[in-house]
This record gives sequence, structure tokens and C-alpha cells, in this order.
Amino acid sequence: MPKIVIASDSFKGSLSSAEVAENIAVGLKSVWKDCKVLKVSVADGGEGTVDALRDSLGGRSVSCKVHDPLMRKIEAVYTILADDRTAVIEMASASGLTLLSAEERNPMRTSTFGTGEMIADALSKACDRFLVGIGGSATNDGGMGVFSALGYRFLDRDGRQLPPCGESLLQVAGIDCSRVNPRLHEAVFTVACDVDTPFCGREGAAYIFAPQKGASSEEVEILDSGLENFASVISASLGRDISSVPGSGAAGGLGGAFLAFSDSRLKKGIDMVLDAIDFDSLIEGADAVITGEGRIDSQTFKGKTPFGVMCRARHKGIPVYAIGGCAELDGVSGISRLGSNGGYDRYYGRGFDCIVPAVSGEYDSELAMRKDIAERNVAAAAAFLAKEILGNLQ
Repeated sequence: MPKIVIASDSFKGSLSSAEVAENIAVGLKSVWKDCKVLKVSVADGGEGTVDALRDSLGGRSVSCKVHDPLMRKIEAVYTILADDRTAVIEMASASGLTLLSAEERNPMRTSTFGTGEMIADALSKACDRFLVGIGGSATNDGGMGVFSALGYRFLDRDGRQLPPCGESLLQVAGIDCSRVNPRLHEAVFTVACDVDTPFCGREGAAYIFAPQKGASSEEVEILDSGLENFASVISASLGRDISSVPGSGAAGGLGGAFLAFSDSRLKKGIDMVLDAIDFDSLIEGADAVITGEGRIDSQTFKGKTPFGVMCRARHKGIPVYAIGGCAELDGVSGISRLGSNGGYDRYYGRGFDCIVPAVSGEYDSELAMRKDIAERNVAAAAAFLAKEILGNLQ
């Protein structure tokens, strides 16, 4: 009895990872009734990661009151997994850019404080393992906000505590560790980080990301100087030089702050998720793996979910297939078009045996993203793909 593992990202705005897997399974079973299907929810550390890990590992959602990037009270949700010690947190739920209107976006003023409050809440519930996604931030505070909420005090030259936001970075002259949450010292953090951006400098957090968050060119320079100053104070106070560490500039310097102030390691988002669910063990003995995401394009091959899943499966010699809500692959290096068959475009290459978009040619994107339509299209594409897999495995 063939074993097929389904591990697809969500089709954002349409289907969750679990829903995609369920409809792929329906399509496979319509053609290949005897195959054994294992459905696994996955994500790449961004939106949907909390839900995917809860679906795969079990757990419960936890709601807590926190501050948004402009220090207004909101409610944020995170997950504590079934082991009762691992918290899964997406910083965007407390400190994300989408929480602000276009007019409110200003990384000189915004803070990651709310994300720190989520961590503090999980610590109070005896969590000592953290999986943290830091994509989609509205901030460039170097992580001052997170670690202020956890008890660190960042002081100016006169010993006064500074508000934890981007414009304070230049004024930091000292760090007071005397009031740090004692539970923080027992915690280990794995932080999803898919960029190599250093903490400061022309290729650092401020220059690369702050303009997207509302900073003017003058403010970018101020923020970068502030991050450079903050890194210098961290080095002098804690003996940790984070200024040029790849990934330390993620989320406006929050990646570097995790390295400086806690027991943390940065890891590619998809690897964080796949390691957490022990994906390598799950695919043992599989005859094929099917993955996917809403849009498969050139960005897919830069560490997104389908590419990460493919790399793990290929390492074990398992054929890999992908279904996309749509695909934009013509002209992508290393990808070849097999032509259309049965109304479906087919592609292969870069480690994939076959890539099939659920919709091809002219289509109404709004209609295609409607849940009932997307479910039907995914199941039909999977049925088509089942014939491809069946032919290759016989």
C-alpha cells in the first residue's frame, strides 16, 4: 500500500494548511483508493505558523491583553502546545505592521513591547520553550520593547529609563539587568528568521526594512545610528557583539536582541516548523510527498514551505510533487514546462518531479480564492496529479 505524505502551506486568503491537505487527500483517494495518506500541517514561520503547529502537535490557544506597536491595549493570541511547555508566538499579532493604518506607521515611535508581554504571559504559564515567528513587524526598536517587557531596563546617560522605541536607540547608554524576569533565564527560544540582514550598517535593519514601515530617508539614518549605538552598548555591557551577525537585523533588530538577551538561535522558518514536528521521521518510508502553497513562483525557491519540504524529502530520496493555487514559473531558472495535459499546466525541476497549478490560463482570481471553489480546484488537481504519481510508482 503506497504511502503519500501531504505537507502544504496554506493558500492564504482561501484555505488553511489543514484544509489544503484534506482536499488533496480527497483528490488522491478519488483515483487511488488504496493509498495510505498522512496529512501534516506546515508553514514557513510566517502567517499560519501558530495554526499549523497546533494542528500538527496539538495544543490550545491562549489570549492575553498586550500593547500594540503604538502602546494601545489589544488582545493577542498565541498557542501552548500539547506538551504544556512550548509556546508558539507570532510577533505580528502584537507588533505587526497590519495593526496600524498607513498614517500611523512610524518606526521611530513603534515598539515590540507587546510581543514581550506575550512571552511574559507564556513564561507565567510555565513555558520554557518558545518557537517565535518575527515576520511582518511594524518596528525598528532593536528589540528594546520585547526585553523591556521582560524586565530589562535601557537607560540614558543620566540613568533614566528610556521608552522602548526606535527613537530611543541613540540615547541608550546602559543596561540594567537587575529586574529581569527570572523565568527568562530558564527559557530557550528558536526564532524563525529567513533573512541574512545584519543589525546595522548600509545592509542592516534600518536601511533595508525601515522605509517599508514608514521611515523617511532622514529617519533611516537616525535609526541606523541608533542601532549601531545599541549594539555597542550591548557589546560593552553583555560581551555579545551582534552588529554583523546574519539575521540579527530581522524585524528591525529583534533577531539580534534575542541573541543578546536570551538563550536563542535563529533558524529558517520552514526548518523551525519541520524540526518541531519531526518531519524527517514522518516521511520515513513514504513513496511520495505532496506539498504546495497559494502561489508558486520564483520566491518559492528562496526558502518557502514547498522548497523546504522538497529539500527534506529529496534528502531521503523521496519523489516530491507540488500543487499551487496558481503558478508563475515560465522563465524561472531551473524550471521546465512539460506542457498542458488534461487542462493542467505541468512544470518540473529544482528538485520537483511535477508542479501543477490548480488553475491555469485565464481565470478570475477572486472567484478562484473563494473557499468552496478553491477546495474543488485543489481536489481536482490532486486527482490529476495522482495519475502522474501512480504512473511513476508502478
